[in-house]
Amino acid sequence: MASITSFIRWAGGKSWLVPYVSQLIQGLDYNNYYEPFMGGASIFFSLDIPHNGYLSDLNAELVDAFCEVRDNPQQIIEHLKEYKTDEKSYYAVRATEPTDKHQKAARFLYLNATSFNGIYRVNKNGKYNVPYGKKEVTLNCQRILDVGVKLNGINITCQDFAAIQPNLVAGDLVFLDPPYTVSKEDTGFVGYNSTWFSLDDQRRLAQLIDHINNIGAYYIMTNAAHPTITDIFAGKGRMITLERNSLIGGKKSFRGRVQEYIFTNIPERRDV
Repeated sequence: MASITSFIRWAGGKSWLVPYVSQLIQGLDYNNYYEPFMGGASIFFSLDIPHNGYLSDLNAELVDAFCEVRDNPQQIIEHLKEYKTDEKSYYAVRATEPTDKHQKAARFLYLNATSFNGIYRVNKNGKYNVPYGKKEVTLNCQRILDVGVKLNGINITCQDFAAIQPNLVAGDLVFLDPPYTVSKEDTGFVGYNSTWFSLDDQRRLAQLIDHINNIGAYYIMTNAAHPTITDIFAGKGRMITLERNSLIGGKKSFRGRVQEYIFTNIPERRDV
């Protein structure tokens, strides 16, 4: 199936990286595809997976929404059609706690589309608390149907990233996008849900990459451009520095040009 774009907005999403990943894997013969920090899954949606695809994330609401779009896109669309996108309606929907799995997924997609900057944030009680986005939004139902087709047959799981390790085999491709931000004030490796992705988690990620290298699989990892990251992942593949626009909003964030690291063990192409 031809590539499509993600159907949700996600802070830290990698739609900006799609052209570069396409260059990296050009001509690469790989088997199964794994994306264990799913988020908006922009890279997955840009690829034509040759064999099996495995998406996972620790955000249960996100995973459930993906599964419902895969399995029941039409039911989700019927619920979405009931929602209005004005401010009063937004807060009314945000206050609901549906138990029906179709409606839960529709609520998730609605809030993602109409909230401020598409940020996913919950309070200490696990309640979604992002304010209204204050702009006109059109819910794209056709995109949901297209995504449902793209996700057909894809394994989608709520789990820690390290859970993929026993299933990896030689020739598999793993895209790793750990949930990080680096502020100007500190090294703050911050997750986009109620759990922080710590430096210990970064070290666990380095162990996973060691396994990937040892079994002859391939990986591409994005990470913060910071000396600590350079030290943790030194010698595990080549490191490329890329610059992009910062798109994350909020009082403790900043906008402008920021750098990110790309690590990979995919051999560098030498065009003759």
